[in-house]
This record gives sequence, C-alpha cells and structure tokens, in this order.
Amino acid sequence: MNHSAADEQIVERLVPAWLEEAARNDASAAEEAREGWRRGRLSPDAARELADWVTARVTDTGFNEDEGPVPDGPVRISVADKAAVHRWLAAQGYDV
Repeated sequence: MNHSAADEQIVERLVPAWLEEAARNDASAAEEAREGWRRGRLSPDAARELADWVTARVTDTGFNEDEGPVPDGPVRISVADKAAVHRWLAAQGYDV
C-alpha cells in the first residue's frame, strides 16, 4: 500500500503527541519508541501502539458533544488522519 507526502506530514505531526502521552504511561516503552522513531524504524509493538492510539484518539468526528468523544487531547485527529497513519504504517511494512 502506498502513502503520500501528506500522510508523512500527518504522521510527523501526530507522533510527538503519541510519544508524549506514551511517556506518561510507560516511560521506558516510550523512550524505546522515540529511539526507533529517530532511527526511522518503529518496533512492531510500537507500530501497533501508534495505530491503536490514533484510532482511540480520533476527535474530529461528526458527533455532537453528547454523542461523541470530547476533544481534550493536545492535537486534533480526524478520521482521515487515522487513515493516513494506518496507510503510512502499512507502507512501512507494519501489520496494522
């Protein structure tokens, strides 16, 4: 599966937020993921974590305040952003 330069930009925008949140939950795993990101290759576990995180953090939906998630995170994540991250991961050879 191919990804575009736009997908790459979305990943570059979201990964820092993911790593910051991950560090609050598991500092050592987050540091390992951060090192992998710097080297240009996430571990399979980190790739799955990123895919799960972006899916769980979609905040830009068609839901109103009573129906959907509250956008309380540091970044806005749309359904299209989630799809872009998943495309990017798949293009990198990750099974997501």
